[in-house]
Amino acid sequence: MEATRHFLESLGLPSGDLHALPDSVKRFPDGAQYRVEIPSTEGPEALEAILHEADTYHLTVHRVSQGSGVLLMTDDEIRAMARIARSHQVEVSLFARPNAAWDIGAMATASGGKTIGPRLRGQDQLVYCLEDVKRAASLGIRSVLLADEGALWVAGEMRQAGILPGDMQFKISVMMASANPASIRLMERLGADTFNIPTDLTLAQIAAIRQAVDIPLDVYVEAPDDLGGFVRLYEIAELVRIAAPVYLKFGLRNAPNIYPVGKHLEQVSLALSRERVRRARIGLDLLARYYPEAVQSRSGAPGLALPVVEESKGDGA
Repeated sequence: MEATRHFLESLGLPSGDLHALPDSVKRFPDGAQYRVEIPSTEGPEALEAILHEADTYHLTVHRVSQGSGVLLMTDDEIRAMARIARSHQVEVSLFARPNAAWDIGAMATASGGKTIGPRLRGQDQLVYCLEDVKRAASLGIRSVLLADEGALWVAGEMRQAGILPGDMQFKISVMMASANPASIRLMERLGADTFNIPTDLTLAQIAAIRQAVDIPLDVYVEAPDDLGGFVRLYEIAELVRIAAPVYLKFGLRNAPNIYPVGKHLEQVSLALSRERVRRARIGLDLLARYYPEAVQSRSGAPGLALPVVEESKGDGA
């Protein structure tokens, strides 16, 4: 066993989980340790509700993410999200879908086959996913959620080739489920810009991942029921200390899974969005109490994948 641990160290990986919980010295480009993400922001109305609540609670939201997918939004809805987010200096990350769970295959519905659900089933589905990425980019979005390593690799190649904008960012979904330093470093090498770790990792396991990778980690402080339903608010100070640079992600327990959302679920979506902001306020109050020196990014900080919005032309243009 010791030989294996030494070999891992020779690769620049930790020899085991870091139970000593060392401070992370890594930071966002602006020197900050943490940012705030509100997930499941399923359209422009939800984004507006979140920003209104954020003002009410004196909260800075750095990023919102969406789960229903680019394919289930109209061009006008995507443009509206881009405009609203740009005006408030907030990153928008849209999921690139579809995936196996939304396909006709049976394995994703079987008890032993659910792990295939977020992956891309077949080459045509990879094409669909990449078309989602290209469409989002063409409408001004500069961050997409991916849950398949093949899609990440190809999207990274498209970014290098100039098919996608050079400032396009790839946020890796919690559904990828990579749960150790080696596998997450691999995602970093494939082009991941941020990585959402599984919701049930211990502090020691998270500390080991942070030692091995440089990209920001996205960490659920409160997780939806279908991802474990954990409420880790009292760990928030330690999460910032050991995992920086970290996106503190506030999901919501005891809430329905509304993917894919639509007008038929709009009021539920808006109510959930507002409550996620309130939960974030509770979490950041605990952070201020137990780690007051923690540094938060300012609004619109460097490194955020802010949407790009075309300036409207005047009548004489």
